[in-house]
Amino acid sequence: MNDIQTTAKNVVASDAKLEITQSKSTIGATPTHRETVRSLGLKRVGHTVVRDADAVTVGMLNSVKHLVTVEEAK
Repeated sequence: MNDIQTTAKNVVASDAKLEITQSKSTIGATPTHRETVRSLGLKRVGHTVVRDADAVTVGMLNSVKHLVTVEEAK
C-alpha cells in the first residue's frame, strides 16, 4: 500500500502490518458493522490499532471500509 492514508478498499492479505483508524462513528451503522469495528479493537473515533494483514482482518476491513482508514504501519 502507499504511505498515504487510504480507505480500506482493495486491501489484500499479506505479511504487512496495518494501522487501522476509526474515522466515522458507528451510530446509525448496522449491528454487524458495529460488532466488526469493535472486534478490530477500535473503541472510538480517532482510535488507532495495529493488526497483521491476514485474511480475517482484511475481510473485516473490507466489510467496514466506510468507517475506517487504513495505512501500512511503519
